[in-house]
Amino acid sequence: MASRMTRLLSDSRDALFTMLGLQAVIWSVQVVNWLDDYGLSQEFGLRSERIGDLPEIFTSPFLHFGWDHIAANAWPLFLLGFLSAYRGMKKFLLASLVITMSDGLLVWLLESPNTVTAGASGLVYGYLGYVVLRGVLDRNVLDAAVGIVIAAVYSTILIGVLPVTPGVSWLGHLGGLIGGLAAAFLLRSRPAEQRAPKPAAAPDSPGSALLKQLDDLGL
Repeated sequence: MASRMTRLLSDSRDALFTMLGLQAVIWSVQVVNWLDDYGLSQEFGLRSERIGDLPEIFTSPFLHFGWDHIAANAWPLFLLGFLSAYRGMKKFLLASLVITMSDGLLVWLLESPNTVTAGASGLVYGYLGYVVLRGVLDRNVLDAAVGIVIAAVYSTILIGVLPVTPGVSWLGHLGGLIGGLAAAFLLRSRPAEQRAPKPAAAPDSPGSALLKQLDDLGL
């Protein structure tokens, strides 16, 4: 029990530092982007159906189109990212990769031509789906409780996966959410194989016990 708690605290510390580092990166990029009149968003944002823009799947989440845009994403990205990461960085990084690719590919395939998409909201929706489903699939009481609370708190943002708000990439939100749910399934904890109990050894008969003793003596 103590070792499990120690590991949880260690993983939580790593998750905290990781999310603080990510916040530092996206805010630093935002300052440079703002000074460049958001030229970085135009250059490294994701455009649909252009083969040359596929690498931008991995750069567009770090870019935004304004201070309001990044401010809306920053806190949920920090909170949901932390809750996704506190069970271990390896699964978190793999989940982030699945979410980023699902988000980016759906936008790249289906978004209107020449539309530039950028922002961390795909990650936000992905981490939301991951946190909500992970505890159920892992049969972990703590994670399931966290998922229920997060689902209740953030349920209203699910409207963002529908095409109802002009100027908002609902495809990115939907792709991120799908990626988060898929990551929770793909990275779910699998119970250890049950080992069949070994049959109890039959007690030695007096004769076999005597033979064993003689054998031990080299007789």
